[in-house]
Amino acid sequence: MLITSKDNDTIKFLKKLKDKKYRDQENAYIIEGAKLIKEAIQENIKIKMVILCDGCSAENAIDSDLKYEIAKYECICVSEKIFLGLTNVVNPQGILAVVEKNNNTNEIDYNDNLFLILDDLQDPGNMGTILRTADSINLKQIIVSKGSADVYNPKVVRSTMGAIFRIKVIESDDLSKTIKEMKKHKIKVAATSLQTDKSIYDINYEKTAIVIGNEANGVSDKVLETVDEKIKIPMAGKTESLNASVATAIVLYEAVRQKMTK
Repeated sequence: MLITSKDNDTIKFLKKLKDKKYRDQENAYIIEGAKLIKEAIQENIKIKMVILCDGCSAENAIDSDLKYEIAKYECICVSEKIFLGLTNVVNPQGILAVVEKNNNTNEIDYNDNLFLILDDLQDPGNMGTILRTADSINLKQIIVSKGSADVYNPKVVRSTMGAIFRIKVIESDDLSKTIKEMKKHKIKVAATSLQTDKSIYDINYEKTAIVIGNEANGVSDKVLETVDEKIKIPMAGKTESLNASVATAIVLYEAVRQKMTK
């Protein structure tokens, strides 16, 4: 059956998933494009529904192997006009899916050696890039403040390039309280800050949580009051600060360097 009406209940459901409140309520979000859907299948992510565009030009984007795989799921076909109202991509491939979030529990696994905490990070592009970086060093979980950009925002999901499927995202209602709880589990907490002379190369990252702050204001004063260490990236030029995702990568890979050296 081909859906051509925007008043169809399924179409209304899909449009509601553009809103964080509804994504939280349904514990689901939208992914788009053949590559991302193929990766979701490979990572055994629960796919609730696949939506195909009837008449979209990028037919070659869906190869025969993927067509075979998506046939195992509930598939609906919509007109090009309807699909264009659902997509967030300028040149869509004509395929998207509704998938279940992989955060069945909001509990932190304290057995890890390295943790990443994001304090009110706002830019979806930064958030997606940070998730990719975290995935590149095999981090399995990150903690984000409630005021941070939603990791299931379509722009974030696209920019993670599949990392969203492998990283558990734990949302904290009160980051200071969460940090205090982490410290009870013998985890050292280090926050990036310009208010220190200590370099990122001056500390040991064994059993450590790294806090990255808001793009404009850095880590909040309330959070800074709870941390064990304040660290900064030394810079020889006139630039005083770096993009949040770049800074995150530099600090995380210093932790990796230390681990590899040992």
